[in-house]
Amino acid sequence: MTTTSEVLLPAGEGLSWLRQTSVDQARVLVAGCGALGNEVLKNLVLSGIRHIVVIDFDRVEPSNLTRSILFRQQDAALRRLKVETVAERLRQINPALQLLPLYGDVAHDVGLGLLRRMDVAIGCVDNRLARYALNRLCMRAGIPWVDGGISRLEGTARVFRPGENCYACNLGPEGLNDLARRMPCAGTIRRNETAHRAPTTSLIASIIGAVQVQEALKLLQPDTLASGETVSLCGKMFHYDGQYLTTRLVEFRAYDDECPVHEPWWPVQPSSITPATSIGEALRLLGQQLGTTDLSLLLDDDCFVDGVERMTDGRYIPLQLPGREVAAFIDRHPDLRGTPLQALRQHEYHRIDRQFPYPALTLARLGIPPGDVLHITDNRREWFVEMDMTDYTAFCTR
Repeated sequence: MTTTSEVLLPAGEGLSWLRQTSVDQARVLVAGCGALGNEVLKNLVLSGIRHIVVIDFDRVEPSNLTRSILFRQQDAALRRLKVETVAERLRQINPALQLLPLYGDVAHDVGLGLLRRMDVAIGCVDNRLARYALNRLCMRAGIPWVDGGISRLEGTARVFRPGENCYACNLGPEGLNDLARRMPCAGTIRRNETAHRAPTTSLIASIIGAVQVQEALKLLQPDTLASGETVSLCGKMFHYDGQYLTTRLVEFRAYDDECPVHEPWWPVQPSSITPATSIGEALRLLGQQLGTTDLSLLLDDDCFVDGVERMTDGRYIPLQLPGREVAAFIDRHPDLRGTPLQALRQHEYHRIDRQFPYPALTLARLGIPPGDVLHITDNRREWFVEMDMTDYTAFCTR
């Protein structure tokens, strides 16, 4: 009897440009488990990809069921995590699959050390902020990523590669302003359902998801791109309009040498530090490793807030949270609920040094995820130090 995994292993042999050895060894990160993410994940597994990291912060809802092949009614009734649900269903397709589900936000909960082990990332997110964050991570890690977007009967796909095309560089002033506005897919779906409209369909997700995986498979074989046997979407945008049955390719390339977003974080040194390491101990270990005591840990993408002051009466309320969690804390606090953010003054830390007043707190309390790369400076030099990667052994070895 032939097993499922035995059937999938030679998946690429019928395609002259797709070598199975490239597929077998590939590591792919997928950001987002909605309609588009479902299609991308299904296509990756059916193509023979066996090492996948998937991240999403949402739960299955009834509105997902008509657009997402991997979700069932019971998943929605139980409000299961999307990442856990897709992991279970994809392993049913290929029991040999090594899939790491991460529950969290791609902007803050993917360690750069893990992303550095990936060959390509695929974005199945629904807003510019998430795309901006994924682009920033991929540029730091030096890996390409494939973006996809869908809306009703329209969809787009793009490819971004370090040194060639950067999502942030393609954003104009309007796009940068939009980064402050984040609207999760669930909210969009609920509002459209109230108006008796469907925000998108499984059909457009199937089309764009297929294009994304096709482009990712090309990126896994750079020699076919170099020889002209295949052509990448890098520097272009594929646009599909199902309503009028049109497709077009438009130029979509920008790479500003002065853009800080695509600055590579390299070289990277290993360390034994974990998120459970205290800040004081981490600074001590880093000082020993780097040969300096005058160092700072830079919080490039967020800040640490130890408290807020209510400007109306001067009352100080301690927090000790990453900046991204402050708004939710305010919404829950009985004395702060409903207070406009502009009426509060945050006490923020953007760099952590030996004068930091809370050395017993862990790196996790700063919002640093497992397997991240720490950005260290002594104001003259800078270093990039990777945290312990033991938990990710399956994705660190080939």
